[in-house]
Amino acid sequence: MSEPASPAPDESLTPGLYLVATPIGNLGDITMRAVDILRRCDGVACEDTRVTGKLLKHLGISKPMWRYDDHSEHRDRSRLVDSMQTRAVALVSDAGTPMVSDPGYRLVNDCREQGIAVTSLPGPCAAVVGLTLSGLPNDRFLFAGFLPSKEKGRRETLEELAAIDATLVFYETAPRLLKTLATIEEVLPKREIAVARELTKLHEECRRGFASGLMAYYDANPPRGEIVLLIGPPEAVQANEADAEDMLREALMTMKPSQAAGHVAKATGLDRKALYTRAMDLKAG
Repeated sequence: MSEPASPAPDESLTPGLYLVATPIGNLGDITMRAVDILRRCDGVACEDTRVTGKLLKHLGISKPMWRYDDHSEHRDRSRLVDSMQTRAVALVSDAGTPMVSDPGYRLVNDCREQGIAVTSLPGPCAAVVGLTLSGLPNDRFLFAGFLPSKEKGRRETLEELAAIDATLVFYETAPRLLKTLATIEEVLPKREIAVARELTKLHEECRRGFASGLMAYYDANPPRGEIVLLIGPPEAVQANEADAEDMLREALMTMKPSQAAGHVAKATGLDRKALYTRAMDLKAG
């Protein structure tokens, strides 16, 4: 399936669906390409026509707008997809990148099933902004959307994700932040946390610490705005020599000594050179 290409300034857009990332706060974050697509498209599908209308007015753009979210009825989605046979439609969420905890999944799926060309314009995403600001490890991260609103669901979700060796990234609302921090303190008491809020706006804040300290701060300073909540990865488990040797023996069944030493060092935090020396002894003996 071909993808719609970026047109020259005097060309019309190729019919299809264009996923357009919009600012999460600061309107200056709109990309030149996003503005170009919004000016050239035949119409805009959006979560809230009032929110998108303000953005289009700021950009000096007037376009037909159709309300679309993941609760839209199938027949409405089908009509929208059918229209893309001859029209270029931009999909935007209220803020950020469509489908990153925002509507769009079903629409994109239907477009691909119908052979409608789909392309995505990169741009603002609160999860990525929060991750880069936090200073928490970012070589591996898991974005998990919003935590459940009820305490039991939050607890079960955090327990399920606790062992994942990555920074966990969630969206959260200000009214629920204290309850969520309390659950984190119970389930993941020794994990470092970052609370990033009002991102790209005048009162942007990224506060980092442990759950108890953050609870005390936000109890005295009730948060406002939308929040990205980040939880650092678990600490590496330090194994004793006997554990490490057992792990080396198992690894050497399928790996070379250098690979086995690296594998066990990553899993235990023990010295790789010492593990390599022991792996060579085991291999020779």
